[in-house]
Amino acid sequence: QRTTRGMAAAAATSSTAETVPLPSGARELAMALADTAAETTKPYFRARNLVRDTKSDASPVTVADRAAEMAMRKLIEQTFPDHGVFGEEAGYSGAPDASYVWILDPIDGTKSFITGKPLFVTLIALTCEGKPCIGVIDQPVIGERWVGASGHPTTCNGEQVRCDDVEVKLSDAYVFATTPKMFDGSPETRRRFDAMSSACREVLYGCDGFAYGLVASGHADAVCEADLGVYDAAALVPVLEGAGGVITDWQGESLRFDPSILVNPETSG
Repeated sequence: QRTTRGMAAAAATSSTAETVPLPSGARELAMALADTAAETTKPYFRARNLVRDTKSDASPVTVADRAAEMAMRKLIEQTFPDHGVFGEEAGYSGAPDASYVWILDPIDGTKSFITGKPLFVTLIALTCEGKPCIGVIDQPVIGERWVGASGHPTTCNGEQVRCDDVEVKLSDAYVFATTPKMFDGSPETRRRFDAMSSACREVLYGCDGFAYGLVASGHADAVCEADLGVYDAAALVPVLEGAGGVITDWQGESLRFDPSILVNPETSG
C-alpha cells in the first residue's frame, strides 16, 4: 500500500501468514501500551464537557486521543529507543530508517467515544520493514482485547480464537462497514461496494475497528472499508491472519506500509 490512506477488505477464510521476527519483549510492550491507553482514555469516556476539536480532515479529536498517544509514545521510547513511532495525532518520530515502527491509533472510532458508545478501540501495531508483525485491538470499556503476533495464534482475552472453521457463502454473510459514506470517494468504489452489499445477506454499520475483532472471533463474516489510514489498518493484519482470516487491499494484495511514507506522508501518491 503506497499511500497513507486506502481501502481494506477482511474476511473469515483460511490464510497462510508470513512469519516475521519479533524483537524480544515486543509482545509484552504491546500489551503494556494497551493498558496505558486504557488507563488514559477510560476516565474521559462519557465525561461531561469533554473537550473536542476538529482536525483538518473534518474528523473529531479529543484530549483523550492526544493524551493516550503521548503516553504510549513515551513508553515505546523508554523501551525501544531505536524504534520509530507513527501515530494518528502526532505523526512520525524516531530514526527515519528504523526497521521497526510502531503504529498507533489511540481512539479508533472517536465519534463513538464522544457520543458514549463503547465500540471505539485502541489500535496498536508493530511493523518490520513495513510488514505488520504485532497487532492489538483493545476495547477498554467492554474489556475485550484481541492480540495477534507473527508466528502465534490470535487471542481474545488470552483465549485462542479462529474464524476459518465455518465456510459461509457471500449470500449468507453479515458484513460490517464503518459508514456507507466512506465509499463515496469515487464512482468505482461506490459501484464495487454496492455490488457487494447487494450480494451479501446484510451490511451492518458503525463498529470501526471493533468489527475486525468480531471477524477474528468468528462472530461476523467480513468487513469492507475504504479511505483507511495506516493507523486504521496496520494492527488489523496480525489479528486477522493469526485467526485464520485474510485482509487485503481492493486489488487482493497483502497490506504492507512503505516506511518512507510514514516518515514523509506528504510524499504519498
